[in-house]
Amino acid sequence: MARSKVAELVVETLVAAGVRRVYGLAGDSLNGITDAIRKRKDITWVHVRHEEAAAFAAGAEAHLTGELIACAGSCGPGNLHLINGLYDCHRSRVPVVAIAAQIPSREVGSGYFQETRPEALFRECSHYCETVAHPEQMPRVLDIAVRTAIERRGVSVVVLPGDVATQTAEFPTPRVAPRRAAPVVRPSDVEVAELAGLLNAARKVTILGGAGCAGAHADLMALAERLKAPIVHAMRGKEFIEPDNPFDVGMTGLLGFSSGYRAMMACDTLLMLGTDFPYTQFFPDKATIIQVDLRGEQIGRRTRVDLGLVGDVGDTIRAVLPSLSEKDDRSHLDDAIRHYEEARQGLDDLADGKPGRKPIHPQYVARVLDESAAADAVFACDVGTPTIWAARYLRMNGKRRLLGSFAHGSMANALPQAIGAQLAYPGRQVVTLSGDGGLAMLLGDLLSLRQLNAPVKLVVFNNGSLGFVELEMKAAGILDFATDLTNPNFAKLAEAVGLLGLRAEDPEDVRPMIGQLLAHPGPALLDVVVNRQELAMPPTIDVAQAAGFSLYMIKAVLNGRGDEVLDLARTNLFR
Repeated sequence: MARSKVAELVVETLVAAGVRRVYGLAGDSLNGITDAIRKRKDITWVHVRHEEAAAFAAGAEAHLTGELIACAGSCGPGNLHLINGLYDCHRSRVPVVAIAAQIPSREVGSGYFQETRPEALFRECSHYCETVAHPEQMPRVLDIAVRTAIERRGVSVVVLPGDVATQTAEFPTPRVAPRRAAPVVRPSDVEVAELAGLLNAARKVTILGGAGCAGAHADLMALAERLKAPIVHAMRGKEFIEPDNPFDVGMTGLLGFSSGYRAMMACDTLLMLGTDFPYTQFFPDKATIIQVDLRGEQIGRRTRVDLGLVGDVGDTIRAVLPSLSEKDDRSHLDDAIRHYEEARQGLDDLADGKPGRKPIHPQYVARVLDESAAADAVFACDVGTPTIWAARYLRMNGKRRLLGSFAHGSMANALPQAIGAQLAYPGRQVVTLSGDGGLAMLLGDLLSLRQLNAPVKLVVFNNGSLGFVELEMKAAGILDFATDLTNPNFAKLAEAVGLLGLRAEDPEDVRPMIGQLLAHPGPALLDVVVNRQELAMPPTIDVAQAAGFSLYMIKAVLNGRGDEVLDLARTNLFR
């Protein structure tokens, strides 16, 4: 037993659990924690300008490293700002412990200054959320929080009143948190036999893979070869499935393109592996559907399932592979690959950059960035159209990593995620595909980049609008409204902060400026003025969407906005 302050025990326990950074914004209720960190050399306090950025940055580091990361917020508004980033961490299933400081314990329930109820607020975005009301609670509560975050791959929240954090008591020596358990998880022999029977009987199998395929690339390739099955990937599975994959036929869904959609609709058996792909309208109606997922509660949530199996993707494939007969009919696979090559060529044709043709096509920016970035670059993309361009034009090769708010869908994720990525991998190139709306929402954390001297490279797709929201409005037949953004010159703004600022307004500027951006040794920003009217069409348009676009065009003309219709046509039909 040793006598120490509660805050010192917290920090010592986090260090023992492998935490090397705590992201946050200081406040008086956090003084005990920040002072305990100040005294140590084996853990760092990462000062950001907004607690939401702290949670996003912690989640990014946890995603890339697989290790436990921490963030912290002071009482009331401070920890409340963590909540959006923690929702993203939790839905992305990355291990994060959040320290939510609380008002003095004797004042709880009195309506005290900055009083909130963190236990209620964080309950929905955590696996574990408990308040420490007495010093002797801390060792067990924090141990449970750490273990829960690691094993369940999500968020744990410890609510700690500032006065309790500075109290002294006798504590046991902190235990080193054990490594995450790695059991073999696969269906029973009976279920494996049933799976093999369905796959052997199928003529045209398509695989839809997601983030659950991480670590199972070789197994997945062997399975696709045995079944002669094209592989469609969900967005969160892109970095794990796309590299060195001769069976890849792209994506489906709102971010995808026609080949992925076609491969799923043409199959007689769809095998879903480690994915919770959410868009029900993109699933086939008549195919036999098999779903394998480590989390049984996710089976059948999106579409009817003929066979649902609980298991790790790699473990399940290795169990069933010996029972599968190799198919000799490649017609389904060859047709899907041929269609993918055509669709891929069509997308590449859209990514052109003819000098003098303004504004710049955003596809061209993404393609040049892909061609220019390092082989092991880490990309972070904002939601909306930057995610579309990342999905379609960034090539994953097994070394590159891709971050985004793919499950939670929050704006403003790219910049803070890039901060976490750069601190996790200081020697690697970290690049954002930022939307003008997303960057503006957490603009203050440009100052964090400068203060941390983190050499993140930001590419801003500046179209003066909430572009994806406008697209959704057009598809619904609604005149776009409340989506205009009056933007500054982001390059000059970056210079004012102390970053290198560049601005591209002509396609011929894009390649040399991206080269200059990536070569700069410190943080830098490239503001690219891109076309507002670029359409990012999903792989299939239903009757309602087609009618919506027609209705939008009629309304635009009748409301004196016919020039928008002409711009839309010029941009997307007459390249």
